[in-house]
Amino acid sequence: MNRVLGFDYGTQKIGVAVGQSVTGGARELAVLKARDGVPNWDDIAKLLSEWQPDALVVGLPLNMDGSAGNISQRAEKFARRLHGRFNLPVHLHDERLSSFAARDERLSQDGGRKSRNKPIDALAAALIVEGFLQNQPKGQPLEPAATC
Repeated sequence: MNRVLGFDYGTQKIGVAVGQSVTGGARELAVLKARDGVPNWDDIAKLLSEWQPDALVVGLPLNMDGSAGNISQRAEKFARRLHGRFNLPVHLHDERLSSFAARDERLSQDGGRKSRNKPIDALAAALIVEGFLQNQPKGQPLEPAATC
């Protein structure tokens, strides 16, 4: 079984989710605060200790034309730091429109009334993990990270 922890990187908040390759599903875990894109690394270490993932996935926020912008470069730097600090395979996954999809999904929950003010960052992370797992061969161990 491969467990994956996924991150929706942002400069103020970082959504975190966990998923498994067996089911291909993911669920929200937490929204971590960040200061100018820098998380509290101890919070991430606690999540890694608790969930014992085999790999990490960071959403790569590319522009619609596929080009990388400033936030993409910062997400890549975050991914490199995750790998450097925790020595786990880190994969980047194209997350174009994941925040929009998360917002739509959140609003569709209970008619949008109560869920309108709930943060979408962890839900976006869950969608990133699910998208990543869908691109992996079924029943196969995760490929080693080609990036980071």
